Amino acid sequence: MSKNIAPQPTVLSFNVHDSSGATGVTADVEAISSQACHASTVVTSLSVQDSQLVSSLIPIDDDIITQAARAVLEDTPVAVVKVGLIGSAEAVQAVHDILLDYPDMPVIFDPMLVSSNGMELAEHEVIDLLRQLIVPQASVMTLNPLEAAMLIPEADNLNAMMQGLMDSGCEHILLSGRREASEAVTNILYHNHRIIEQYEWPRLKHEFYGAGCTLSATLAALLAQDLDFISAAREAQDYCWQTLHHASRYGMGQYQPERFYWMHDNED
Repeated sequence: MSKNIAPQPTVLSFNVHDSSGATGVTADVEAISSQACHASTVVTSLSVQDSQLVSSLIPIDDDIITQAARAVLEDTPVAVVKVGLIGSAEAVQAVHDILLDYPDMPVIFDPMLVSSNGMELAEHEVIDLLRQLIVPQASVMTLNPLEAAMLIPEADNLNAMMQGLMDSGCEHILLSGRREASEAVTNILYHNHRIIEQYEWPRLKHEFYGAGCTLSATLAALLAQDLDFISAAREAQDYCWQTLHHASRYGMGQYQPERFYWMHDNED
């Protein structure tokens, strides 16, 4: 006799389709699934890329984004929304309008403004709209100092950038130190215009692509399971570090996170 099993919490991801599988909706689905949640996705852009280079981005029509998102939201109880790369000004407006209809739903925002090889992934108009329309709706942002500088260009230091993002309405910021030149990686959690936690992780030797999506999607999934924010932030970072520790080099470029590393523990 079968038992009725409660469905897994659903996380809805707005993100790019990365043909290499390192980032975007593929990364989100794997990370969310690894945390025992269900992933629904709305593709905001198509990409042409490999493990070394993003060649081009093709934005999805904003009407399709709206229709796809509302089809899910009107059918499924979504616990958390994760917003990643948005490819056009029209798409930013579309995502903003959708989020306005669900004001109580937590929003995790990972802006993905620049690739790990330094290619800018958003035009200035898109960046300005992200600051005006998406940042104020974010329960938490996950980003690096370069992305912070792109969003708050008038700031002359990192603390001013963080204050600017929180002044814009973002509740929490998890700032990654992965790209900084240091022996350890230091991530900083901000809330209420101050630092509330700092985390230090051993620096790994390879170059990685997909860490940001892995971290933000994992955090979204943990919050969907009603973890408190401090616990979710630490657990998400630990999981992300493990995926990088077990990373694989599928192509000729950067290493990609192994988001199901725990399936191979017995082999180790």
